[in-house]
Amino acid sequence: MAIELGLNEEQSMLKTMARDFLATETPKTFVREMMDDEVGHSPELWKKMAELGWQGLVFPEEYGGASMNFRDLTILCEEMGRAVMPGPFYSTVILVGLPILDFGSDEQKAEFLPKIANGEIVCTLAALEESGDLWADDLHFRALPRGDGYALSGTKMFVTDAKAADYMLVAARTRRTQNPEDGITLFMVNAKEWGIYMDNMTVMDLTRKQYAVRFTDVPVSASNIIGELHGGWPILQQIAFKASAVLSAEMVGVGEMAMEMTVAYLKDRMQFGVVIGTFQALKHKAADMYAAMEYSRSLMEWAAECVKENDRDAPMAVSMAKSYCGDSVKFVTDAGVQLHGGIGFTWDHDMHLYFKRGRYNDTAFGDGNYHKEVIARQLEANLM
Repeated sequence: MAIELGLNEEQSMLKTMARDFLATETPKTFVREMMDDEVGHSPELWKKMAELGWQGLVFPEEYGGASMNFRDLTILCEEMGRAVMPGPFYSTVILVGLPILDFGSDEQKAEFLPKIANGEIVCTLAALEESGDLWADDLHFRALPRGDGYALSGTKMFVTDAKAADYMLVAARTRRTQNPEDGITLFMVNAKEWGIYMDNMTVMDLTRKQYAVRFTDVPVSASNIIGELHGGWPILQQIAFKASAVLSAEMVGVGEMAMEMTVAYLKDRMQFGVVIGTFQALKHKAADMYAAMEYSRSLMEWAAECVKENDRDAPMAVSMAKSYCGDSVKFVTDAGVQLHGGIGFTWDHDMHLYFKRGRYNDTAFGDGNYHKEVIARQLEANLM
């Protein structure tokens, strides 16, 4: 499939509008305020975003959305990466909204999508457990039949924005067979239900709060199953697939902003009576940063277009983008800290915000090494 990279007029307007809005509404003072907040969510900002149509950007108009496409969504998320925007947009729209759109029943779409689009509710995904890996044989959380529904018991780890959430999309094991991928079911659970307990987890990126969430015989109706009973694993794979493409876009925003901050510092900082940006070694490092982000952008845009078009190369493209963007954002933010010298290590400087967001995004749903293995397996399968 021929892919045309670059932005059309409507996408350029979206990018400019998003950057201006985030510069005004989410300055670094706000980001740090949310880092110190136990919940890390501003309902006021959430409503303003909903008024702009962001939460419903890719939802059909019948559900209160703007009927835009996946590439448009990545443009928005790239700008959120530049701003290291805190809050539950990623967990609500990417991890829950898109799965409901793709796999929910007509009734579930009508119930949840308009509320997400209007900013009425916050959602998140509760999938990972003690291992922290998204492997089917690591999912032991139980859903036992009870009456006309189920009772959920177990602990979910690394649940992003759980305390801000009104609903959680919970992955539970409803039966056990020799195939660990069989018997996993996804439930939409009211996060305020009795028997749900949340504990803050100590994590690197404080702009994305994560929690350990314990469920003690929490009731849920069978009508709240997303997709088919026992058929949740393919949905989780699809969530990881689209989330990886979105995280790649965020990493491009993170890396490019870190690079711009570093280049501005190199042009301003004086040492030995000259601007340090004139030193050849630092020029080479800055050039490497630029090259890394250019390649990252090309791969990310290719992946986003492939997802949008449902192209057969999409799985390969997304894994290539996630792997390369993850490696690049770690290199660029490492270099950003290094080239800022001592000030780059301080809490008061903003570089550590980008350093930490980049590492969160790299790790989530598989780091560079994981996706290189995925790529190798896909290539091997194509040769057979």
